[in-house]
Amino acid sequence: MLVIRKDLVDEIVAHARRDHPDECCGVIAGPEGTDRPERFIPMINAARSPTFYEFESGDLLRLYREMDANDEVPVVIYHSHTATQAYPSRTDVSYASEPEAHYVLVSTRDDQDTEEPEFRSYRIVDGEISEESVEVVESYMFSHTGADDVPDCR
Repeated sequence: MLVIRKDLVDEIVAHARRDHPDECCGVIAGPEGTDRPERFIPMINAARSPTFYEFESGDLLRLYREMDANDEVPVVIYHSHTATQAYPSRTDVSYASEPEAHYVLVSTRDDQDTEEPEFRSYRIVDGEISEESVEVVESYMFSHTGADDVPDCR
């Protein structure tokens, strides 16, 4: 399951709408070992295409060096589909190289008629696609806490 703050979802959707009719792409980095997306990093689609995205190699190298220096990992790798549903294409699967990342897709195909575009998350490992649920939270402070985590108020 992907647990992600609402402000980050809003940033992804805004980026997808800004770049439409071209696909957008980017990363949300998080502290190593946490699976918690925190730092939104919009990237430029070097392909400038409505059907394909590509990270610019120099930007990607700088991003990975920066994440390494900050003890971060790419928790979410996102992009948009402008004319199809939010489901990974064969190209998306072939380029998926981060087995621990959540691959988020946003479809802007019918975005003019809807308030919320299609927003879905997947794990892609060794060419296998697994859709996962998405929990949008206001804050990570109390997400995924159970009754045992409620402080005693005595």
